[in-house]
Amino acid sequence: MTSTLSSVELPREHAVSERGFLAVSALIFIASAAATVAWCDSMSAMGEMPMAWMPMCGQTWWSFAASFTGMWTLMMVAMMLPSLLPMLRRYRVALHVAGKPNVDAHTALAGTAYFAVWGLIGAMVFALGAAVAQLEMTWPVLARTLPAASGAVVLAAGALQFSAWKARQLAGCRAAPALGSTAWRYGLRLGMRCATSCAALTAILLVIGVMDLRAMPAVSAAITLERLVPAGDRVARCIGAVAIVAGLLQLASAVLP
Repeated sequence: MTSTLSSVELPREHAVSERGFLAVSALIFIASAAATVAWCDSMSAMGEMPMAWMPMCGQTWWSFAASFTGMWTLMMVAMMLPSLLPMLRRYRVALHVAGKPNVDAHTALAGTAYFAVWGLIGAMVFALGAAVAQLEMTWPVLARTLPAASGAVVLAAGALQFSAWKARQLAGCRAAPALGSTAWRYGLRLGMRCATSCAALTAILLVIGVMDLRAMPAVSAAITLERLVPAGDRVARCIGAVAIVAGLLQLASAVLP
């Protein structure tokens, strides 16, 4: 079904609509990537955790949480749009084939719902990061255990890449779009599937550094490859092998004198 939708030849007006869709997507990607780079530069100037997770002078926790969640969502737009774009296009083709009106509006609504899922995840990430930062400030000895804990997370994330659960989540991300639900529900469902599919890689990004401009494109490329290439399961296992080696090396450097 997916390959059939991808190969459908659309009328001229629909082809023009597709070019507009791609142009708008490119602008959104460029804007979100630029905002992400600016955010990471400003946050890196504040130093490492825990201070990077603390509100600035005169800023409330609520406003800081809202700012972080907003910028996290923008970052996810830049990271996830390359892998989301083919799915949104298939959704648009399915709408065109079914003769549905307002294809652009439906696409925008589905995309908004997809990134709303990532916004909610960003709020949870902020709560976790702020809690860890508070614990570090309360018990400084905890900071000495974090390198080993980070290595364990990377190791576990690599192992998860080999699981049947991971393969099922990837298959769910590639499933043909269903038109039996609203665009909002479709976007939410796709967002939840894709968020669970890349949970291991997201965990790796978090322990490496959520504001690391080298880690973000690497994780984004890994997510895009395992979702879009025909042998995605094999790519996921290769990524898992690299993560396992990296996790073991990090554990060894943290534990050995």
